[in-house]
Amino acid sequence: MQPFVINRHDRLVFPSNFIPDLDFSVIASEKQLDQVIRRDFETKAPSGTEIGERIANGHYKDRTHLMRDVALNLFWVNRFAMTMYEKVPTRWRDVPRSRSNVFLPVVVPWQDKESKVGAVAQAWADLPSAGDAETEQKIWDTLFDIFSNRLHHASALVAVQPTVAQALEDPSQLTWVLGNYDPDFPAFSFADIVDVQEEVAELEALRRWSMVLHNQYLWDRSAVRLATLSELQPDDVVVVLKPKTSEVERFIGAVKGAPRANISPRVASLQPEIETKQPIRPYPAIDIRKQFKVLPKIEALAVVRGEILCSNDDLIRNTAYCWSPMTADEISDKTGIETRMYSKRGLDELALDAAKAALERSGRQPEEIGAVIFCSCTNPRTMPSMGTWLSGQLGMHQTHMSADITAACAGLPYGLSEAIRLLQEVNRPVLLVTGEKFSDKIGTVRPSRMIFGDGAAAFVIAPAAEGQDTDIDLMNSYAGGPVSQVNSIIWPNAAFDNNITVFGPEVKALAGRYLAQMINELENTADPLGEKKSAWDMVELVVPHQANKTMVIQLAEKAGLSPDLIYFDIERAGNTSAASIPIAIADAVADGVISTPTKIFAPGFGAGSVGGYTVMTIDPAVVVSGVEEVAIVEAVRSDPGETGSDSAAVAFG
Repeated sequence: MQPFVINRHDRLVFPSNFIPDLDFSVIASEKQLDQVIRRDFETKAPSGTEIGERIANGHYKDRTHLMRDVALNLFWVNRFAMTMYEKVPTRWRDVPRSRSNVFLPVVVPWQDKESKVGAVAQAWADLPSAGDAETEQKIWDTLFDIFSNRLHHASALVAVQPTVAQALEDPSQLTWVLGNYDPDFPAFSFADIVDVQEEVAELEALRRWSMVLHNQYLWDRSAVRLATLSELQPDDVVVVLKPKTSEVERFIGAVKGAPRANISPRVASLQPEIETKQPIRPYPAIDIRKQFKVLPKIEALAVVRGEILCSNDDLIRNTAYCWSPMTADEISDKTGIETRMYSKRGLDELALDAAKAALERSGRQPEEIGAVIFCSCTNPRTMPSMGTWLSGQLGMHQTHMSADITAACAGLPYGLSEAIRLLQEVNRPVLLVTGEKFSDKIGTVRPSRMIFGDGAAAFVIAPAAEGQDTDIDLMNSYAGGPVSQVNSIIWPNAAFDNNITVFGPEVKALAGRYLAQMINELENTADPLGEKKSAWDMVELVVPHQANKTMVIQLAEKAGLSPDLIYFDIERAGNTSAASIPIAIADAVADGVISTPTKIFAPGFGAGSVGGYTVMTIDPAVVVSGVEEVAIVEAVRSDPGETGSDSAAVAFG
């Protein structure tokens, strides 16, 4: 399923947020499926009993609040059907009796249905509208029709239903019989659902939910009855289940004969802690002038941003069935992000355009480049590496080294460190490219969707001329820490449907640990130029990895760093991991924050419990202007067809 589409109203839509589509190719056991189902459906969805208790306790303040819980309950009811099976109404006489891939749902009656349905109906009548009564009623009519006509007990449902032959071994079991079945019962198409437009963001999400749930019951719900298998007549229409995909069918076959999984009520936690030991001595900051003979100069920096803006309102319009309630303002308060940038283009395209622009700005020809380094944690390429692929695309017949580095949000300091070391070997320019594409790896996970974006950047790092000083003063990099921090961000994670998984408290802990360590280190390191009291006193501006503005400010203040010294562009760019510092530098130039050569401290920290920093001078003259790119972002959003390399190339001026 596409990670996002632009609908006919020019709105960004995430289909997987309301049409569950699990990746069964990475689900190997019933326990693993249970983890995904619990995360996506059970932890956020109230049962009918819980809805009744909330009504009795006055929990619901308006109709929208009640509708959301009823819809979540119905997603939970359909947790297996939506993700594993197609529901196929079939006359009993035509149901295959011996096929291994046709299943018959056997159910348990919902014993206390009437009281719960009655309580919900009364609550709807008593509650006030949240503002758009007409739209609320339209959505409610669909949801309540499904909720009130449900006959089976949802808790008794199992992932793997019996085949028809297995079900018939006990003819006293119950299944659904559809009365007055109409094969032309109206359904909503994918386009119908995607193209929904409502004035209120929350109602737009709920409207899509209601349409998806409607499509789970394409028959007259009020005419459905439960019947024992022994009572079925040849012309009775029953619902049989068929696997949605071949991967689902293989999964069912694999687990059907396996022993019943011992399912824990809690999702498996991170790997147990392993005792870590401090290094035998600290790793001091590396003084470039003292450590290296060939001094590095920054000849160019170019960035390419995602061409589609995703606003906080877009997120609310796309609220997923597994998200906790949150408003657009709350997202802003929690992350400091107003928009994040997505791209329809591949990471390789973004990286290649950034590399071409950097070479053009530097005036270098491909044959002059001695090495190509690519830093990313979302790189889809394994062979050839992105570094070697870029070398080929740029027409480099041979380099001393072209390779990839996976250092996530510390990609820039890691990449610069390697580039400087390579300069010593080849004594010719090194092309350093950083890039990420998160928009297609987030799935339905809200924390990741709130934060991550797409983008790429490229530096040309060249040997300084004779008598010329370096642009890079100090650098350092680290990795390690408690196992919980090392595993704080995981992708791909098979236990969670192969999407990015973020464990927030551990991420905050590693970021705070590294930021405090870096500042303390610079405070206790001499100014390499001998002009200031310490290396920290050299710094004129801090351009950090754009992780989460609220979090970084809190950690910086705790470490004694004034927020006034820090530059952020995360409000509009989101978190682009390895590319975030270069993109922020370019934006600082575009915003006029860096208008003359400026000494910056650029710390990065993130997944894998990696960290690192660089103290360097940024001359705005080497930075490809980002002003035109901002205009391109807005223009492409208004004309989503313009997403190719030609429109992006305009950004380079």
